[in-house]
Amino acid sequence: MAFETKEEVFERVIRQKRPLCKYCHQEMSLWEAPEILIDDGLGWGSPYMFVCFNDACRLYVEGWDNIRENYGRTASYRCICYPGTETYECMSVYGPQGGRGQIIDEAALERQKEIEVQIERGLARIDDCAAAGDGETILGILLDAVEPMRVRMSAAAVIGDLAGIDAIEPLRNRKFGNAVLQKRVTAAIDKIHEHHFTRECPFCAEIIKKRAVVCKHCGRDLTA
Repeated sequence: MAFETKEEVFERVIRQKRPLCKYCHQEMSLWEAPEILIDDGLGWGSPYMFVCFNDACRLYVEGWDNIRENYGRTASYRCICYPGTETYECMSVYGPQGGRGQIIDEAALERQKEIEVQIERGLARIDDCAAAGDGETILGILLDAVEPMRVRMSAAAVIGDLAGIDAIEPLRNRKFGNAVLQKRVTAAIDKIHEHHFTRECPFCAEIIKKRAVVCKHCGRDLTA
């Protein structure tokens, strides 16, 4: 199964129809899981999920008495649903405001819609540049931290077939801050070397011919 970044999961989840709570049949809210472990020591299973915050929900109303009688604690339950599934579970809350800080509001959804427009434009631009053999522009897109991650991922996927060896140095010296993107960039650099029959000297890091036995830059023996 392909690994998804948190941004990619969000892009996928916001397109989904919001499910109805199985207890009160009210539309559930999109919710961002906090970056902490839950009671069993495992993660939440998804960075985003749907949660019912209807205070009249039967699960929430009856949960207070259930937990008090069985566990002697003041808490209740909220119904949660995992995106793209019909799997419903419960999470504990310790007051009416519990978990509400992670609700993704309409303003956030509007911002995401703007990002989606930016993604569509970026992907179309990459397609045009790839068709024209314009590796320089695609390199600029890849190095631009303002571009959405999905656009930069796409740029990394094609830059290896279009860029010249002059693209290697800026790619090597940029910290991308994302393990998946970094892996794609490394693969792209390998592809650039493959196309140009080059490699990097292990001593001075300068680009040399693949079959060189002595580095023309630092003079080191490469056969040892």
